Amino acid sequence: MDLSTTYMGLKLKNPLMPAAGPLTAEIGTIRELEDAGASAIVLHSLFEEQIRIEAEALDHHLTHGAESFAESLSYFPQVGEYRLGPEEYLEHVAKAKEAVDVPVIGSLNGVSTGGWMDYAKRIESAGADALELNIYFVAADPEMSGAAVEDRYLEVVRAVKKEVKIPVAVKIGPFFSSMASMARRLDQAGADALVLFNRFYQPDFDLENLEVVPNVLLSSPFEARLPLRWIAILHGKIKASLAAARGVSTGEDVVKMLLAGADVTQMLSVLLRKGSRQLAVVLLELGEWMERHEYESVEQMKGSMSQQACADAAAFERANYMKSLAGYK
Repeated sequence: MDLSTTYMGLKLKNPLMPAAGPLTAEIGTIRELEDAGASAIVLHSLFEEQIRIEAEALDHHLTHGAESFAESLSYFPQVGEYRLGPEEYLEHVAKAKEAVDVPVIGSLNGVSTGGWMDYAKRIESAGADALELNIYFVAADPEMSGAAVEDRYLEVVRAVKKEVKIPVAVKIGPFFSSMASMARRLDQAGADALVLFNRFYQPDFDLENLEVVPNVLLSSPFEARLPLRWIAILHGKIKASLAAARGVSTGEDVVKMLLAGADVTQMLSVLLRKGSRQLAVVLLELGEWMERHEYESVEQMKGSMSQQACADAAAFERANYMKSLAGYK
């Protein structure tokens, strides 16, 4: 049985990898993930804001008089706390590369063009085999059109692609008026892979202190339906590789994503809940399913239930919506 897959030109031993997050902030955990079967390591993100704060020496100015502002400065990534600073991040990339034999994928999180993009090149120089660009942008300005939002995404991708020679995956959210068109435009802009999808973390209200506070809720298996649908629609229609990155928790989830057309699957929430070794459990479940259904390779599975391969292509569109509602009891 051949579990290998190809992701933006990288030959991987299987389609399982951890998503960017706190697990890959420690070298010891990175080794555990490799031992559990991870085919690549996606490091936690370095944020545009971190780079700018350090480069412009804004720490004092951001902190001074903080109590007089409604905005909480705790939303900025803090050097020395959960996140590594920019220089420490580059060292982390180099250490991770030395620690494991599988590909190491750096991660940049930003929303604008500018000097911070130089770190894409520096991450490449530190030894990263690829880069994941997480574009996390909430369009809260009512004067900003949907077209302007899309153009910002494309500008960031083109700018990063100019900086590096290694493959670049682009992690985006689903909130575009035409997801298929946006995927194609990102593909044409040079994205080597699309990671579907990032999650827009919603703030909460602290009713005792009357403050807006950050709040992280881990993903649920139901959330896998969204990337499943769009991967099935996009498979065969763009050149970029496809990665599923929301709600993947079990071997069956991985199977579904591969059948839809994913090249790889990323998981985080299940690993945070159950530990790094859960990756080995999911890998075993994948192999057992393939054996029961007489699949000889992952490549044989890819896209066999995509929209292109499905006899009823409308199942992924409006007809499925109507049929679901009419059939509910």
